[in-house]
Amino acid sequence: MLNGNMMGLVKDKRMPGAVYKEVPIPTCGPHDVLVRVKTSSICGTDVHIYKWDEWASKTVVTPNVFGHEFAGIVEVVGEEVTNVKIGDYVSGEGHVVCGLCKACRTGNAHVCKQTKSFGITIPGCFAEYAIVRASNIIHNDPKLPYEIACLQDPLGNAVQTVLSGDIVGKSVAIIGVGPIGLMAVAVAKACGSGAIIAVDINPYRLEMAKTMGADVIVNSSEESAIEAIMEATHGEGVEVILEMSGHPQAIRDALKAASPAARVSLLGIPTREVSIDLAEDIIFKGLQVHGITGRRMYDTWYQVKGLLECGRIDLKPLITHYFTLDQYEEAFELMMSGKCGKIVFKHDPEL
Repeated sequence: MLNGNMMGLVKDKRMPGAVYKEVPIPTCGPHDVLVRVKTSSICGTDVHIYKWDEWASKTVVTPNVFGHEFAGIVEVVGEEVTNVKIGDYVSGEGHVVCGLCKACRTGNAHVCKQTKSFGITIPGCFAEYAIVRASNIIHNDPKLPYEIACLQDPLGNAVQTVLSGDIVGKSVAIIGVGPIGLMAVAVAKACGSGAIIAVDINPYRLEMAKTMGADVIVNSSEESAIEAIMEATHGEGVEVILEMSGHPQAIRDALKAASPAARVSLLGIPTREVSIDLAEDIIFKGLQVHGITGRRMYDTWYQVKGLLECGRIDLKPLITHYFTLDQYEEAFELMMSGKCGKIVFKHDPEL
């Protein structure tokens, strides 16, 4: 066991901001492993936590080391652990589930009602070390760079969203091209979609969407997203909507721009209630609407590994900035500005 303290980025008070400070190295339980974190990355959820919006105030436990996207090396294994050994190169699923409820026992553990969330309701990875349940460990290909390995958690969100229904040859609109939306562009293209339309209000991210493979970009602050999607689809509407923004008006526009019998997959988290015309925009159009949370355990992880290990997608263009954890204020300010892709923290000075 490792004793002593470590440096970590802590959400210590229920207000905006965070503190980089010394905290105890967590203790490894019998079914856990202790990981020395090599890289981590900032998620949109971390921005919610940092800004302390309404969702965060209702959800997040404080004080807590936050962060949930990571890659690292196993330093300690619990006495009951058989699937992981010291020195393994790993990442991990961030949902810690009960394993016993009906959802868990019927292949739907990602919606277990007893879920504890790494870096949200239990300690996370913005620190030198992190505790991970051994059953949540994902072994990484030795050839996978640390900076790519820590992106597998958000990539899993994109993969589940894209592949929650038929995609081959179908027109796709991705509403909100933050980092996960940009990943969804690459995944949809790799998995054989038809034309990909990227919609956002951020010119920087729209240009990145082109780089990742979008065929049409729409700045919805300058033109009607509905009209632009209709024009791009010859008036038919788009067959697959991937809603990544969580913005109420964007959600309403997405439903109106969907073709009859389209599939709408919702990943973006609204910070308030959203009013929609349920009859006209969903029922009478015969839409399939999917709520997407996290990754399917563990189907999505194997899809992610397959896409990365065979080179079907390239996430290198998505990483635009690197920081160390003590530079967190600059990193979060940049993330909130939207003038970046994925931001990676290097925990090891030798990387």
